[in-house]
Amino acid sequence: MAIDPSFENTYEEVDRHEDHRVWTTDGEEPTEDKQGIHGTHVAVDFDICIADGACLEDCPVDVFEWTDTPGHPESEIKADPTYEDQCIDCMLCVDVCPVDAIDVDPGRAGRL
Repeated sequence: MAIDPSFENTYEEVDRHEDHRVWTTDGEEPTEDKQGIHGTHVAVDFDICIADGACLEDCPVDVFEWTDTPGHPESEIKADPTYEDQCIDCMLCVDVCPVDAIDVDPGRAGRL
């Protein structure tokens, strides 16, 4: 299952993490097992991210940083779009993500 590219319409913003938005389907705060989507312009679905690191390796402007997610069933670290405002829309991260956990859309709200 890939990230929902229309999450702005189907999810609710519930929190902020490292200056980016966090979205969940039920409007509840993230839990250990359900982390939601982090970011807006560059969005990463933490619930399907397996932390293989391809996005961190390939991003030419270092949008991502590792963040700890202890106890999450997929992986205990995630690729966090900490610097999504630096994104140049090259789409390399989208192309290399093996589980389609990343979506980049320069037209989404939150674009700086």
